[in-house]
This record gives sequence, C-alpha cells and structure tokens, in this order.
Amino acid sequence: MFVPLYQVDAFASRRFAGNPAAVMVLDAFAADEHLQAIARENNLAETAFLVPDGPDFHLRWFTPTVEVPLCGHATLASAAVVMERLAPERRSVIFHSASGPLTVSRAETGYVMNFPARPMIQTMIPDTMAAALERFPVEVLVDQFNYLALLETADHVRQLAPDLAAIARLDRGGLILTAPGDGGYDCVSRYFAPAKGIPEDPVTGGAHCALAPYWAARLGKTSLRAFQASARGGELLCRVVGDRVELEGSCAFYLEGRADIRC
Repeated sequence: MFVPLYQVDAFASRRFAGNPAAVMVLDAFAADEHLQAIARENNLAETAFLVPDGPDFHLRWFTPTVEVPLCGHATLASAAVVMERLAPERRSVIFHSASGPLTVSRAETGYVMNFPARPMIQTMIPDTMAAALERFPVEVLVDQFNYLALLETADHVRQLAPDLAAIARLDRGGLILTAPGDGGYDCVSRYFAPAKGIPEDPVTGGAHCALAPYWAARLGKTSLRAFQASARGGELLCRVVGDRVELEGSCAFYLEGRADIRC
C-alpha cells in the first residue's frame, strides 16, 4: 500500500533548520505496532499520522520508540501539509488527538497552533538530574511530562553537555533546560528526551507549552519570543491565552513522495 509521505522542517523559515517531521496521510490508522515500525523506519524525532474525518483530521505522533500524547513540531508540519498540499484554500484545520482538539490557523509568516498550557510546580532537584548536569540549576520544576531546570545564563544552556543516560533514568519523559534569553529573545531552551528515543530534540512545541506560562509569569508579559538553542535551532512566538498556549512558527518542505508501508 502506497501512501503520501512528506518531510517538513518545522519552526524554520528555510530548509535544514528547525525540527524535521515526517507526515503520512492514511485512510485509517494501522495497528499500533505497524505505526511504530513505520516511525522507526522514518527515523526522525516524530512521525505524524493523519486520517481524514470530514473537514477535520485525526492525528497521532510516534517517535522511533514510543507514541507520545502531544508533539508541537509534527502538528505544525501536519498543518502545513493540509494547508499547502491537500487543501491550499483552507485557512485553518482541527486535529483530534490524545491531547484533545488542536486548532492550527494560518498566520502572516506561518501557522499558529493552539495547545493546552502545561503549568509546572517547583520541586527539589532529583539525584538523577544532579548527576546529569554539569552545574546546579537555579530552580527545578516538574509537570506530568517533564522536568524543567532553570540555569543562570543563555550561554550555560548552549554549552551544557548533559549525561543523557542519567536523563533517561528520570521519572519523567524529558528534561527542559532554560535561561533568560539573549539576542532579543525572552528565553532560550534545549530539550532532552533519551527515554523516548530522542537524545536532543531540535525544536519542541510541547516543551513550550510549559515554557510559555513559566516565562510569562516571571517576565510579566503574555507574548514571548523564544529560541531553542539546539544545533539546528528554532524560533517560536508564544502567547499565553488563559489556560491555552499559542505557538507560532514557519515550515519548509524538504521531501515529498510516497511510501510503501506493506509489512
């Protein structure tokens, strides 16, 4: 069975930047183990699977090793596929997902996603995290998905070489490192999720569902310019709207073709 396959660089205004995602359009979801095998074959941080449902789509995300409940960059890439390739006349799309309905709309320079915010609470630094980091964080927070470690400077975030094996032993799926921004950005960050098969994610929408309300409260503003300081790098515009977060970014198409997904 041949299905459309797209590879899109999300949160990027040019190719070879941002976070690449595979997007595959199916008539119906295959068995979970088959979807996982396809994601493993694609070997990107995320593969998004779309199934049409009237004007909307059902959306699921898989890393090379697990299904995840939310993925920002692959949702952005999916919206670009819908509104640039499948239905160029559309101005918005609703994706039904494990995190509820997710609306993505066209913006002047890309797309705006509306996601649930992820408020975090302060906690003690776990011993495993202390072993993973080269320096002691200013503070540590946690939600049901990730830990967040605040470092003193943006340079500390950029230069840190954490112990990925130790991060993989945390009792959460990933670790967000963040600091006050530089170069005109309100905040900088990096994200590590080796337990999910992603040693370092280039640009992470889900992490900014926590970063946006965190920095909005610290800075006293609801609109933020954020930069994820991975090797590829990525820029996001973040807005906190009640208990939701709007994430805005651009996409660049890299690959378009078809895949034979028969076992």
